Amino acid sequence: MSSITFEDFTKVDLRIGTILEVNDFPNARKPAYQLIIDFGDLGKRKSSAQITTQYTKEDLLNRQIVAVVNFPKKQIADFMSECLVMGAVKEDDVFLLHPETKVKNGVQVS
Repeated sequence: MSSITFEDFTKVDLRIGTILEVNDFPNARKPAYQLIIDFGDLGKRKSSAQITTQYTKEDLLNRQIVAVVNFPKKQIADFMSECLVMGAVKEDDVFLLHPETKVKNGVQVS
């Protein structure tokens, strides 16, 4: 594992958002959902997430998550991802990171 400086870390913009919409993503190479996430004053952003083994669409609706919002947009099949949802990986499963209590959408994680 390589080290980064604190200055490197401060460049990563982690925010809290609420998942407003969850759709199947049949064109993804691996099973995934297309998410629409509300980041408050930052607006709504789209993301693709390979989280279908641990979460149903119903589990994800209105769930708050942590995401990186300052990556460049990335084309994934026919979908443009605008943020990166954060999760802990155990074997091949992803477990979403989230606040313990509800907070305002767009709050910065530090």
